[in-house]
Amino acid sequence: MEKRFTIRRARALDVPRILEIEIASFGPDAYDRNLFAEYTRTCGELFLVALRGTQVVGYAITCLCRDRADLISVAVHPKVLGKGAAQALMDSILRRLKRRGVDRIVLTVKVTNVRARTFYERYGFRKLRRAPRYYEDGADGLIMVKNLADLPPSRAANRRT
Repeated sequence: MEKRFTIRRARALDVPRILEIEIASFGPDAYDRNLFAEYTRTCGELFLVALRGTQVVGYAITCLCRDRADLISVAVHPKVLGKGAAQALMDSILRRLKRRGVDRIVLTVKVTNVRARTFYERYGFRKLRRAPRYYEDGADGLIMVKNLADLPPSRAANRRT
């Protein structure tokens, strides 16, 4: 049986491991250390890490922007893909947003990233529109949205995640 994952806020000390995961996941398209440091400051409460034991194995960055949340990035170390870390992160993000009264969450995913698109679709994200040449390599992005107002109240509202 796979170990469960613990989700908590990212800390400045997590950034080196987050960078390892980022590079392993995205290679030359990886975000740099300065950007993660900035997200730690600006989106701190919704910059989450997934831990297996004491080891950071994934992260998710969500930022609040007026009337919505923007899911900036989700990455799980390739050795842990398919084990439930991304699901634990997404479940925690959605619970936290619901508790804050956020009505919708928006993300952009590379059109060619079928694994990520399938994951988001399982969570009820729907395609909003295509963003031509969105990524630095010229690839198109797909903007997806999920309406959180339709979610039932969280049963875990009093549980720390």
